[in-house]
Amino acid sequence: MSHIHVTNPIDENVLADLRRSHHVTVGFGDDARGWGEVATTVEATIVRAETIDARMIASAPRLKIIARHGVGTDNVDLDAAAAAGIWVTTTPGANARAVAEHVFALMLTLIRRVREASSSVQRGRWSEERPSLTGGELNGRTLLLVGGGGIAALVAPIARGFGMRVVVADPYLAPEAAHELGVGLAGLDDALPSADVVSLHVPLTAETRHLLDDRRLGLLPARAVVINTSRGGVIDEAALVARLRSGALAGAGLDVIEAESIDMNDPLTHTRTDLTLGNLLVTPHVAGQTEEALVVVGRLAAQSVEQALAGRRPDRAVRDLAATAVV
Repeated sequence: MSHIHVTNPIDENVLADLRRSHHVTVGFGDDARGWGEVATTVEATIVRAETIDARMIASAPRLKIIARHGVGTDNVDLDAAAAAGIWVTTTPGANARAVAEHVFALMLTLIRRVREASSSVQRGRWSEERPSLTGGELNGRTLLLVGGGGIAALVAPIARGFGMRVVVADPYLAPEAAHELGVGLAGLDDALPSADVVSLHVPLTAETRHLLDDRRLGLLPARAVVINTSRGGVIDEAALVARLRSGALAGAGLDVIEAESIDMNDPLTHTRTDLTLGNLLVTPHVAGQTEEALVVVGRLAAQSVEQALAGRRPDRAVRDLAATAVV
């Protein structure tokens, strides 16, 4: 019976299926069971946001596969895994719809000032603050998608349904593909000055780290709103917060932050005031975490695990292993 360790929630039915033929443990870090307690026996792990670094890989001599929810792999040391003969898999597209919808949850909450309006009512003020709670409409605004991958391809038609003009900044997106999506194509620096909303959809790489830095944030008009459901590191958070405080930007909706935790010494979260700024909305990396998406990503991750444990190449492997590192 193989030992599978699950570090984040997956669908209960998927978990039950795995438990029929495997020993399954759940939890990580501050949860019920830490990596140190399972490392020597674990043969497969299903992760989402948890970091799996070289030290952890070295401590798990029986590990055959790291199956990750989503498409990003910046939280997994791919080189260390490959050197140890460990497969790394993702679930591309499985939660794309959920993330795309969360983009608009953040966008509408900020632009329609939903949080402030609800807070006003909760304080017993039905009409007194109404004049100060006037929001805006998406219709007629320009949405700049930074990155033109699968999630952006779902965001674009939803935005057009709201009457938005959609522009994509992606040096790898062919003009024909942009035309098929019904969007304009522009360079990032050229597109920022006319953007009303910027939504980021890029992986975290050396090229994209702090892609929206202070200079580029300064190109945005004061009315602009920034949405990030990709990776926290693609924005210079200190510069973002400074511009939100000064009113140089209208708002920001973040589902990810660079630290992936609440650290009061971090530029974004070093005071509670930062987290409660009226024009800053932060959710804890839950854009892809819907009931529907958890079923799909759970099934795909479990399928990859079963393939690897059976000695086969998983269908959604990030990279092939060397011939000398066969599972």
